[in-house]
Amino acid sequence: MPTIVHEFAWPDRVVIGTVGQPGSRTFYLQVRSGRQIVSVTLEKQQSMLLAEKIDEILDQLMATEGNPLSIPTITPIELVDNDPLEQPVQEEFRAGAMGLGWDPSTAQIVIEAFPTVESDEDESFEETTSPEEMLVVRIPVGTARAFSMRTREVVGAGRPLCPLCANPVDPEGHTCTFPDGF
Repeated sequence: MPTIVHEFAWPDRVVIGTVGQPGSRTFYLQVRSGRQIVSVTLEKQQSMLLAEKIDEILDQLMATEGNPLSIPTITPIELVDNDPLEQPVQEEFRAGAMGLGWDPSTAQIVIEAFPTVESDEDESFEETTSPEEMLVVRIPVGTARAFSMRTREVVGAGRPLCPLCANPVDPEGHTCTFPDGF
């Protein structure tokens, strides 16, 4: 069966957003171009790592002598997107393996997401070598900087962390696991 590729070369919108309350949020990578919208579920850690790695790539490119690609050091204000996810959110697939790269021919960051599928043998999750579906998103450098900033804000908007043990503090309370004797 051929792979279904949801490809966005110059999307109108690409964001990380959530559905649900802190502590039980579901994270989505949502991409829109015209009327086509694709939403892929991510883990919180995948979302944060994606933002960090995008910034690393942009910072490395910016360090090139003279910054010939005009990589922005901060998010261009006109690209800030604080709007909620497009509704209704319909999960295309849950992301397992992800790829991130740079396309010098178009000066775009390339994000790839591949689904995690359930194995019939042991009911565990594993990435397939030949996925039935994948997402490919190409975004220009300014949009990539804005995407990274928003993603960090969305991830950081969760439950506050305990200053002693660094575990999340739920609204109904927290049992601190800070080691005794300190």
